[in-house]
Amino acid sequence: MRDFVVVTCEHGGNRIPAEYARLFRGWHRALRSHRGYDAGALAMARDLAAAMHAPLVASTVSRLLVDLNRSLSNRRAWSAATRPLGSVEKNRVVQRHYAPYRRNVSTIVDDAVRSGRRVVHISSHSFTPVLDGQVRTADVGLLYDPARPGETALAELWKAAFAEHAPGLRVRRNYPYAGKGDGLTRALRRRHPPARYLGIELELNQSFALGGGKPWRDLRASVVATLRAALRGRLHDVPFGGSAK
Repeated sequence: MRDFVVVTCEHGGNRIPAEYARLFRGWHRALRSHRGYDAGALAMARDLAAAMHAPLVASTVSRLLVDLNRSLSNRRAWSAATRPLGSVEKNRVVQRHYAPYRRNVSTIVDDAVRSGRRVVHISSHSFTPVLDGQVRTADVGLLYDPARPGETALAELWKAAFAEHAPGLRVRRNYPYAGKGDGLTRALRRRHPPARYLGIELELNQSFALGGGKPWRDLRASVVATLRAALRGRLHDVPFGGSAK
């Protein structure tokens, strides 16, 4: 079965559409922070998509308007600025920003699965070096659902590739978040069996993107090189379970 790689970036920017600017007066600091977007995630997504010749679906609208990586039933899909909106205005946000993004990703994945390919979906994110006074002890996080053998195998192969090609990087699985939590990858898992869909959320420590320069370029290059190595590994020998239909 041929692999089809697709790259997404749900939190690629901190843009607020002009019609909602009134809601975000005084929010400039929040929009520039991790609350507003994932620093470096879009640059990483673009590098991966170019290297893998993969379609890229990305948003530069701030998650403070609506979080594209949350289900709408999740209270955290809305920020303190947009949560008070009435149902009509919320629905307008959903129809203009949330639904088209989700539909675009789903269409790409669905079409690839129908064509007989296995989808490898890399969702590009980043995390703050320190949260609530706690220092995060990783440079790269690979988030996946441990109940899906293919995702587990790909995360293991990818981590092993980092150990070989970039041993100085601290790479952890399902850190700093749990990969099976509410997100776009979980929604797609519900649509497709383990034999046809592998969803990995890539999390990079923002200290690299914010620091810039050679360390940031080297990290992105290492992510690309190690993913290539992982996909060349023995992924096809894994008993994925689930129907391939």
